[in-house]
Amino acid sequence: MAGGGTRNWRLVRADTDAVPPSARRFMARARQRRLRAALPWLIGAGVALAVGGLTWLVYGTSVLGVRDVRVVGAEILTADQIRAAAAVQPDLPLARVDLDEVGARVRGLPAVDHVVVDRSWPSAVVIEVVERTPVAAVPAGEQFQLIDDEGVPFRVVAALPAGLPLARLDNPGSADANTTSALTVLTALSDDLREQLVAISVDKAVDIRLELRKGRVVVWGDDTNSDRKSQVATALLRQKGDEIDVSAPAVVTIR
Repeated sequence: MAGGGTRNWRLVRADTDAVPPSARRFMARARQRRLRAALPWLIGAGVALAVGGLTWLVYGTSVLGVRDVRVVGAEILTADQIRAAAAVQPDLPLARVDLDEVGARVRGLPAVDHVVVDRSWPSAVVIEVVERTPVAAVPAGEQFQLIDDEGVPFRVVAALPAGLPLARLDNPGSADANTTSALTVLTALSDDLREQLVAISVDKAVDIRLELRKGRVVVWGDDTNSDRKSQVATALLRQKGDEIDVSAPAVVTIR
């Protein structure tokens, strides 16, 4: 061997043309297969990343947090009273607001009959209330306690509202039998009776009386057959007499 028996080797890179076309096609197809196999995983990872980021944005940051609490339908109550009862945390992510809990807190206000709470994206809670409608006023010292058609006392006022009859009740409330009897009778009254009605008094369930204008009185008895009693009493309004007794509507007396 020349030069002490050693050989000098050089690493040379084969030109692309040195690779047979069939081998190049095979390698290209292999790369494509690897890319196709990896593509679903890449897409899935991208989707998971996007969903995770969006979830964090919606639930974990104040970017879509509560900026406003809008109140709809309030007349007796002020919007600030309803907002205070709702107690919605400012900047709390809107998606995390518990609408049922907010509704329950607002329903705790005596004047609220129904409430609907909803989200208004991107940053508002909307509270829509339906307030109770008074059907009678119960004297309470020098003031008046308003009750609705379910007998629920919900507001105290200084003066008797125009057009609202008095209800003389000792313990007004939805669970009070006398209150229930008074409401049953009020519901049955004709337009003529309602127009002349000043007050309804219920000392006990079997002793209901209507106080009309000009000092006239209708003895009603109990609350049974109230529709029939209303018809009979209405027909007798033009008759003379200060007291009309329809407690037994088949046998009416006028004094």
